Amino acid sequence: MDIRPVPEAPSIELLDSYTKLLELVRTGEAETRPALSLRTGLGRTAITQRTTTLLEAGLLEEGDLNPSTGGRQARTLRFRKDAGRILTAELGATGFTAGITDLLGNVLTLRHRDCDIALGPDPVLTEVEATLDEILRDTGTAPTQVWGVGLGLPGPVEFATGRPSEPPIMPGWNNHPVRDRLARHYEAPVWIDNEVNLLCLGELRTPGLPLGGDLLYIKIGTGIGAGISNGGRLHRGAQGCAGDIGHAAASDDSSVVCRCGKTGCLEALAGGAALARDGTALARSGTSGLLSEVLAERGSITGEDVTAAARAGDHHAVQLLVQAGRRIGTMLATMVNFYNPSTILLGGQVADAGDLFLATIRETIYRRSLPLSTRELRIDRARLGEEGGLVGAAYMVLDELFSSRHFGQWLPVGTPAGMPEMHTANGRSGILA
Repeated sequence: MDIRPVPEAPSIELLDSYTKLLELVRTGEAETRPALSLRTGLGRTAITQRTTTLLEAGLLEEGDLNPSTGGRQARTLRFRKDAGRILTAELGATGFTAGITDLLGNVLTLRHRDCDIALGPDPVLTEVEATLDEILRDTGTAPTQVWGVGLGLPGPVEFATGRPSEPPIMPGWNNHPVRDRLARHYEAPVWIDNEVNLLCLGELRTPGLPLGGDLLYIKIGTGIGAGISNGGRLHRGAQGCAGDIGHAAASDDSSVVCRCGKTGCLEALAGGAALARDGTALARSGTSGLLSEVLAERGSITGEDVTAAARAGDHHAVQLLVQAGRRIGTMLATMVNFYNPSTILLGGQVADAGDLFLATIRETIYRRSLPLSTRELRIDRARLGEEGGLVGAAYMVLDELFSSRHFGQWLPVGTPAGMPEMHTANGRSGILA
């Protein structure tokens, strides 16, 4: 790799000024130099100097003249969303989604692949890299256009190092240098987080989807996890593992052992794997005719099979979903009383089980929470679908690239491409809040 000479970075105060100007233009809150001056309080000379630097760096471009309102016409400024690309991937227990976005987090294309996370890091990451490489080829994206890579993993991640930390469903992944491998492959900075945090971030940041700043995103799939937003910013906790409610105790029953090795965990009682286990018992006993047919045909039952049977009217499958919904709702009521969010969004394959499942969770939360904490609480399904994790991964990377911690490292050369060492210190906040 060529080692490029990098000019001295601007001061923190100047970097904060640059990032504020970029944010105002990016969001459309200010599109001319006079508007930027009005919003920031900076004088005309300072605005001219700073926007000139951002224009020369290729981050802004000039547009048309604004219609005159009686004075001199001002030329508009635009954020160059196509100056670079972000590679993203969200890994789940049984498959992953990979994609590429522009610098506004818009997903340009994506691919889904079936892949068992339990195979271990080398075969799984090889498949992820092959899929991302395919996307680069198909979109005609040069390696020098890749500004960063964002990855979501289905387990605890120490955000400061980007390494998985004893993930229950990911044998062989503990402390694996995932970030270093991807950085070498793409010659770009890489950031990694728990997938549910990225799903939360994607919903929180998407334009046109107004949410309160205090959001809980609950993913109910094979396991159960929560992403937490506090005042419009993602809350990861001291070590990056906040929101792992799937392994919070939901029962004193010691007969059901979770994949983490403990008993009574919420996901061991109400997650997709629990539905599959209980649905298999119904099928083998002949209690559920629909599930018995599936078991005879395929030899196994999944959580999705149980939700499909419930939608088809199977009474016993419906009862499993109602029981799971009540358990999840009880746990979320505790979170509502403790945290008082403005919005709860439910995502994941099990969360798509139907209106009855959502209604059961809602009813349980309202019944078990304090009236004040639910007075204006909104509980709904997540809206971004399979793109949600990719959008969140892109914003994670953009937050880091445009944070004062990292922006000064690449602003003088106009691009973070070819600077994989930048990720050696994961940040905790960015400008895109």
